[in-house]
Amino acid sequence: MVRVGPHWDVVRAPEALGGRALALLGGATGAVLADYNLMYWLIRPGAAQYWRRIRQVQTLGTGRVETSYIGVPPIDRTSGPYLHWRVPVGPGRYLTDANRLREALVRAVVAELGVAEGDDR
Repeated sequence: MVRVGPHWDVVRAPEALGGRALALLGGATGAVLADYNLMYWLIRPGAAQYWRRIRQVQTLGTGRVETSYIGVPPIDRTSGPYLHWRVPVGPGRYLTDANRLREALVRAVVAELGVAEGDDR
């Protein structure tokens, strides 16, 4: 387990939304962890601190009252369903741009769940 916050924050989404967001990001994604039905993106600390809420998406790390931890698998574990790298860390592939990720997640929510009152479109 690694503490979230000092080196990177995390954005967590269910696999259905995460898979769609990952497709929208394409090569612009950084490393992505997966564990059963959840996906986790690593982002710059504090980058999502002031995001408006996105349905079924949670941000962990900087600016939160509670301390969060996340499991990090060995670099060669690239299949699951247990904890693994969906997109492994590698040269030039570490953190995802938080603004691009947010845009992709909002689009994924609208596509998967439809538009609801309060959604940021």
